[in-house]
Amino acid sequence: MKEKIALFGAGGKMGVRLSKNLLKSHYRVAHVEPGAAGQKRLKDELGIDCVGVDAALDNVDVVILAIPDTLIGKISREIAPKLKSGTMVMTLDAAAPFAGHLPDRKDLTYFVAHPCHPTIYNDETEEAARRDYFGGGAAKQSITSALMQGPDSAFDLGEAVAKTIYAPIKDSYRLTVDQMAILEPGLSETVCATLLQVMRDAMDETVRRGVPHDCARDFLLGHMNILGAVIFNEIPGAFSDACNKAITFGKLRLMRDDWLKVFEREEIAESIRRIT
Repeated sequence: MKEKIALFGAGGKMGVRLSKNLLKSHYRVAHVEPGAAGQKRLKDELGIDCVGVDAALDNVDVVILAIPDTLIGKISREIAPKLKSGTMVMTLDAAAPFAGHLPDRKDLTYFVAHPCHPTIYNDETEEAARRDYFGGGAAKQSITSALMQGPDSAFDLGEAVAKTIYAPIKDSYRLTVDQMAILEPGLSETVCATLLQVMRDAMDETVRRGVPHDCARDFLLGHMNILGAVIFNEIPGAFSDACNKAITFGKLRLMRDDWLKVFEREEIAESIRRIT
């Protein structure tokens, strides 16, 4: 018999995405959603009825916490006494586990699984896949997973569940929780999201200075496409001397000398403290 999964936060934005993919699997799934709006959404969109916490946790094998980081500690502590030894608790982000918010139950398995999201450069041809920017729907995406505690044999189950909830899958990477925290919030949010917001602010400034909005947007996104293709070795090529000089002096103007310290463990920890 296939494993039983209890999905907490099943009616939330992420929970519904996971519920859709779990419907296609052979897992036995119990959906937990306290909010009336979320319960209605699951029923109307997917025909799913929610169950109570005790029913969901009865003889459960995997508990997925599709809930905000700020609630991971509270909810996991509430359900831990109800879980049998060997149960897997899966979070969808490394923040709360990294911050030590999971209960001190050495007999539980803790697993973290997080999507990479579909890459900008891909081979998708179908319209639905090309427009699936988040993943877990039509476009292939890679995933990252970490077995935080538990027997090494448990990794296969965690990865199998992760591949199901985030399908379709491109590649699957096994990391540590610390490595996952370097990727997010470090690489993806502190660096990538921040610099993308800076680029949007810069585009808005060019518009303020008189450049037509659509022209500025096309110009920026087009250059992001080709410059990114060269920087990330998607195509062979090299920048002009003028572009290289602009990068050299642009970094001095835009970036602090010590900006790479955002990847130091204490800075990652402080960022996660603010998040959780």
